[in-house]
Amino acid sequence: MRKTLTKSLGIMLLCGVLAALLSACTSSGESAGGKVQLEFFQNKPEAKGTFDELINAFNEAHPDIQVTQINPPDAETVLKTRVVKNDVPDIMAMGATDTYSILAQSGIFADLTNSPLLGTIDPNYIQMLKDVTGMDKVTGIPYATNANGIMYNKTLFKETGLDVPKTWDELIATAQKIKDAGKIPFYFTYKDDWQTNLPFNALAPNLVGIDFFLERRENKVTFKEKYQEVAEKQLRLMNYGHGDNFGKGYSDGNRAFANGEAYMYIQGTWAISEIRKANPNVDIGFFPFPTGNDPSQIKLVNGIDSLFTISADTPHKEQAEQFIAFLLKPENIGKYIDEQTLFSAVKGVKQDDPAVQELMPYIEQGKVIDFADHYIPAAVQLNSIVQSFLQNQDIDRYLDTLDKEWDKVANRR
Repeated sequence: MRKTLTKSLGIMLLCGVLAALLSACTSSGESAGGKVQLEFFQNKPEAKGTFDELINAFNEAHPDIQVTQINPPDAETVLKTRVVKNDVPDIMAMGATDTYSILAQSGIFADLTNSPLLGTIDPNYIQMLKDVTGMDKVTGIPYATNANGIMYNKTLFKETGLDVPKTWDELIATAQKIKDAGKIPFYFTYKDDWQTNLPFNALAPNLVGIDFFLERRENKVTFKEKYQEVAEKQLRLMNYGHGDNFGKGYSDGNRAFANGEAYMYIQGTWAISEIRKANPNVDIGFFPFPTGNDPSQIKLVNGIDSLFTISADTPHKEQAEQFIAFLLKPENIGKYIDEQTLFSAVKGVKQDDPAVQELMPYIEQGKVIDFADHYIPAAVQLNSIVQSFLQNQDIDRYLDTLDKEWDKVANRR
């Protein structure tokens, strides 16, 4: 009996050891079947279907690797929670925002500075990552970019005999002519506070420059000193809305612009697909925001919408790089930017959508500059500050608030 019990205990212990080994193997990213398991965490719900198709194609071509997509609601918050729990996904896709900057500085991403994956990437976007993080080390692979500018209804412009404005003065004169005709120049959607940021994102980098933020981090400059013209032009635009600027939201604006209720729409390229859902036949044009009166100095606001990072602790960096290399292939990133109406960070891959062709020369010539809000800590609450300013129109209070909130966040970091 004792011999049988001892034998049974030995078998149980052996099974327990085997189970533990299998569990450890699986948790480190490799299944019992020998496939390397990679978790791909990305933050764009609208891109889930496109990534699913690309992942399926990769998995079929790589039978020894299994990539699984994770795309939760409020992805950035989920990711930060997982980082705190030391549960970092193998591969992550996110925008080049303050969240990326904080995580990059915390050291959770692998160093990709010398990775061959950067070989096909436009250097402008690599520099944007360095500027956003303040580091020379590169921890992300830029993938797709978006742009912020001014959409216009080509049909309405043609019927009215309007030319696309190339300078700030021409923009205001065009808006005034439309207003004088009893029409709506701009459809503002400022019920949603993030929409108030769109003119700011164009005016700030073009008029003041991205270097302002690098110097602000070192307390060499202030918003109060440098942002007077930005604030004045933000207010000037408010003369050309539709009378209920703070009562309409993003979805309202997309429908209204699609149906010809306004001539222009200060917006991002991400809205194109939503506008076409409301009216597939709308003839959309898109021009860079003319923030000043020298057309040669105006740059397109064009920032990184998606970049790829790899966990510094993943045991499968080689396989993660294989997957990213697959996504960077021209035919695969071409599929992605076509379906998402974005631009490629990979050199030589062009966006052919007719709505954005007026933007392409700026991208091809490198006349681009990053979004201002990529450099402003999320804790500053820029959206609500801008929205309040556009309502109370107090420039001094606005700029003082930006400085005070920036300093509060800087002191907590």
